[in-house]
Amino acid sequence: MRLKDEQIARLAEKVLTDLEAKKLMVAKQGRGALVEAVKAAIAKDVKAEDNLEKDAEALLEQTLRSMGGAGDIDRHKMLRMIKEKLAKERKIVL
Repeated sequence: MRLKDEQIARLAEKVLTDLEAKKLMVAKQGRGALVEAVKAAIAKDVKAEDNLEKDAEALLEQTLRSMGGAGDIDRHKMLRMIKEKLAKERKIVL
């Protein structure tokens, strides 16, 4: 999933606002530093998911070539299965 920097910033703000509103968190440092930390965590997760997607596509292409072509295989279903397997191996929650 590709999120723009602006969307990541809004999401980070929303997460912090909700945590503070529900009194699940008490800020011990400035809000700016907290927002940046949450933004960095979200961006890292998005990058990991993008890398997973690229690796799954490459593995799918490699698999199809080794099988001699696509044949009657549902590419979308096979890609999803590969992504789920890679996500499990890499401990990524989709």
